[in-house]
Amino acid sequence: MTEKKIIVNTVFDSRPASLLVQTAGTFVSKISISMDEKTANAKSIMGIVSLGISEGQMITLTAEGSDEKQAVPAIEQFFLVK
Repeated sequence: MTEKKIIVNTVFDSRPASLLVQTAGTFVSKISISMDEKTANAKSIMGIVSLGISEGQMITLTAEGSDEKQAVPAIEQFFLVK
């Protein structure tokens, strides 16, 4: 399992959420995003949107599977780009 905590430093709305889900879908690994007490499947647009992620919040990215080491940095980029 690969896990990384990050502080979101970009506006995260439906457009980047949609692109994130598309990117997550290219990986075999199970990828999740956690914030506070909630966790969502990174391959589910409804799950991601339901987290209500906004700039300045801390989230945890977790990936488990054969390509987990590539998945976390690929997903991380959606939260760090200004």
